[in-house]
This record gives sequence, structure tokens and C-alpha cells, in this order.
Amino acid sequence: MNPEMFQKALAEAGIQLNDQQMAQFNRYFELLVEWNEKINLTAITERDEVYLKHFYDSLTVAMHVPMTGDNYRLVDVGSGAGFPSIPLKIALPELDITIVDSLNKRIHFIEEVVKELGLEGVHAYHDRAETFGQNPAFREQFDFATARAVARLNLLAEFCLPLVKKHGQFLAMKAQSADEEIEEAKNAIATLGGKFLEDIQFDLPEDAGQRHILRIEKAKETPNKYPRKPGKPAKSPL
Repeated sequence: MNPEMFQKALAEAGIQLNDQQMAQFNRYFELLVEWNEKINLTAITERDEVYLKHFYDSLTVAMHVPMTGDNYRLVDVGSGAGFPSIPLKIALPELDITIVDSLNKRIHFIEEVVKELGLEGVHAYHDRAETFGQNPAFREQFDFATARAVARLNLLAEFCLPLVKKHGQFLAMKAQSADEEIEEAKNAIATLGGKFLEDIQFDLPEDAGQRHILRIEKAKETPNKYPRKPGKPAKSPL
């Protein structure tokens, strides 16, 4: 998917990108390739693949879940090289974005991208999800929490749901069939105050594979003891 096809495909999905936004995506791609030689950000570095499997894929969440018009706040947990949060910010500039990642090198990369692209309303934090979710400044403050294939759903729920405000949504982006993970995570979702809404299934263009967005609503407040101390959720998932 070259940049022109990327712009056209997004327009067909209702997301219009102007010349400045297209230039931002181009610079983001350049920085990704440049920094990837120094730190491991992604195995995908060929331009057309980056546009399809990182940029377009990140924006599918906005194609299926309305995110415009209400000064929404989104937190991206385990963002890595900034997916899906940075493409969302470029395409939907009104979104307020918070990024948390446990590796400081990746946060430095995000900070460089934000500076180079002239993005405002992006806040990057080097922290573990477990401690971040217990911080009163962030706990239950966000309309959306996203996580893109960083762990199984029962673990992601403990990382993300404590950050979502009541009636907000946790959106888990998955590349493979999620039925087993959904069943496995039922107890975790209920314990953390969530309510599973739907598994949105679709195919990426150019036969690039099936994707799933697991949409979970925050129905009630998360008990104070969650998320548990760093390492505990991974050792004994809910």
C-alpha cells in the first residue's frame, strides 16, 4: 500500500488526510526506519508494508469506533513504536494522546517523533502499566485505552481497564482469532469492572490478514487493588 493508496483507502473509510498529515506520515516512516537501525522498533521497514501493516492497521480502530468531536482522551499501553496512538493522533488531531511504555528507548523515539511532526497534546511516559494504573493522575481518566497485540486479553485487561473512566472503552487490537482469549478473559474483565461488547472482525486490504478489535466497556469502577504489583499479573493472570 503506497502513500497514495493509503490516502485513498482512508478517504473511502471516512478519514480525510490533507497534505500536511500525509507529510507527517512520511516523516514518521523515515524516523521509524532511521531509529530502527539503533533500537529494535519493528520487523517491518519496507515502505508499503509500514503504510499498510502499521499506519492503516492502527487507524482501523477509528474506522470502527467513533473517536471525534468530544475532546476524547486516549491512553495507549505498551505502545512500542507508537502504534496505534501516533497514526491516530496524526489523522485525528483533536484526540489527546497519552503513551506509556516500559522501555525508555522507545519513549525517546516517541518524543522525537512528536517533536519532528509538531504534534501537540501527546504525553509520553516511561513506566510499567501496573504502576501507571495505580497513579491517581491517570487512573480512570481516559475515554479509551488501546493495546495492540502486546499480551493476552486477560493480562491486557488488568493493564488497561483501571485507566478507563466509567462508560469509557478498552479496545484490544488483535491479529488472530480471539474466541479463546475472550473466553479466558471473562473473569478478569468482570473483576476489573468491564463488560465485553463485541469482537469486530475485518480483513486488511491486499490480503494482509484478518484483524480483530475487542471492544470492552467500563461498566463500573475497578477495585483499588488492581492493577497488582509489577510482575504479578503476568505470573498469575486473573
